[in-house]
Amino acid sequence: MVRPALTPEAARAAAAAVTDPELPVLTIAELGILRAVRVDGVDGVDGVVGVDRVVEVDLTPTYAGCPALEAIESDVKAALHAAGATDVRVRRVLAPAWTTDWITEAGRAKLAAAGIAPPSPTRSGGSTRSGGVAGSAPVDLTLTVRCPRCGSADTRELSRFGPTACTALRTCASCREPFEHVKAL
Repeated sequence: MVRPALTPEAARAAAAAVTDPELPVLTIAELGILRAVRVDGVDGVDGVVGVDRVVEVDLTPTYAGCPALEAIESDVKAALHAAGATDVRVRRVLAPAWTTDWITEAGRAKLAAAGIAPPSPTRSGGSTRSGGVAGSAPVDLTLTVRCPRCGSADTRELSRFGPTACTALRTCASCREPFEHVKAL
């Protein structure tokens, strides 16, 4: 029996469907940490079964030392093996560094629907910190974070860290509900 070929599109779809363990409403594609998926190997040539189908996946962690990355790598390998890969290699790509601007619009909508305030866009699609002459750099300023439940801008930070390092805990003065906020990076 010849298994169907594992196409690059099928491999990417399998990897992209893996969810983030810290923000399980998001897939790793929506979070923006899935950088590339490559498939090598030929399957089913001349009726030969078991030809290697090697898949290489590039992931960029949300920050150095992210504790969820090992779980994500394991989940990506399991998803790709289930899709028909015989060997999966995951590479950690650190440059360019991930920013919250890489979260897709669909991901931002899912965060809000789950009661988690998505991060505000950063300037220039990358880091909010700038180099240059000391004292000439713009000052980062967060004006407000809207409540994902009622939309009120009357919120305040309760804790710089929420259940995970990438979120903060806030509360809304209007609806009095606490909520998480994904910090902008």
